[in-house]
Amino acid sequence: MKKLLTLMMFAMATSLLSSPADAQDQKVRWRLAETWPTNFSLFSEVPRRMAENVKKMSGGRFTIIIDSANKHKSPLGVFDFVSSGQYQMAHSASYYWKGKDINTLFFTTMPLGMIEAEQTGWYYFGGGKELAQKVYGQYGMRYYPGGNTGNQMGGWFKKEINSIEDLQGLQMRIPGFAGEVLAKVGAKPTNIAPGELYTALERGTIDALEWIGPAMDLDMGFQKIAPYYYTGWHEPATELQFLVNEKAFQALPEEFQAILEIAMQEAAFEMAAESYYENAVIWDSIKQDYPEVQVKTFPPEVMSALKTATEELVNEFEAKGGITAEIIKSQREYSKKAREWTNISDKAYLNNLSE
Repeated sequence: MKKLLTLMMFAMATSLLSSPADAQDQKVRWRLAETWPTNFSLFSEVPRRMAENVKKMSGGRFTIIIDSANKHKSPLGVFDFVSSGQYQMAHSASYYWKGKDINTLFFTTMPLGMIEAEQTGWYYFGGGKELAQKVYGQYGMRYYPGGNTGNQMGGWFKKEINSIEDLQGLQMRIPGFAGEVLAKVGAKPTNIAPGELYTALERGTIDALEWIGPAMDLDMGFQKIAPYYYTGWHEPATELQFLVNEKAFQALPEEFQAILEIAMQEAAFEMAAESYYENAVIWDSIKQDYPEVQVKTFPPEVMSALKTATEELVNEFEAKGGITAEIIKSQREYSKKAREWTNISDKAYLNNLSE
């Protein structure tokens, strides 16, 4: 699949070399602001892979300079950077912007929602792409998938969670809709920039946090402070995002527009594949290399409460009408169809292996 995408990318670039001479001679230099700090493992690799492919396919005529959060100093400010035109692009996650527009959070992932394959199908062929553009178009931006982590772990906790009472007053870093769910069951969610997570946990600013999965979590050192590592429920298909300033995009020659879109899609695909691979490799050695980690699953009582809270909140949001209701309806209707197929295909296959 990777080789196929690469061939498609270069074939497209070659075919577009028949553009007018002025387009062939044009040189464009963009800047991208990322939410992540410098060298932030899988996440930082995505925009750099994209920028490298853009440069190659354009023969060096289209270059993208990447500024990490260490440079621009505002990891959760990249939405405004791109909307205002200060930067032409950003790499981040859609649910960080729920304070600006609640509709943005639906394009990252939803608690107890679609798994990666289901969500990808919805975005590309089930109306998700059009709804995303409807939301972000209001702010002068385009939305593109920016790499999927797959099913994320439920987080690192300093104390074991045995009942719903253990969540009361719990200070936890958890963004997006899942934060709303935890607040509804009595926890105190907060959002903290990636580069500040370890310090917040170490200093007791938070009691727990969720990040991603073993491939990235263990390098962060969370297990040294909070050894209880819970399986996931809140982010079954976490999609990162590329944000692109609409005016800047429209100013590009058609050749560069196509190159940019293909490069973003290839980088997103590769991140999803690499994320799954790295998680599998790290998980295989977790007991030997990290004996302090205690893998746990939330008890049925807690999962039941989280499920009820999720359903109630979704219904509340849907009752607001407008595009919020449109997105929820679209996801719900597609998810029902997709889940039936998932159950009879992947789930049935795995169940058969365990019998």
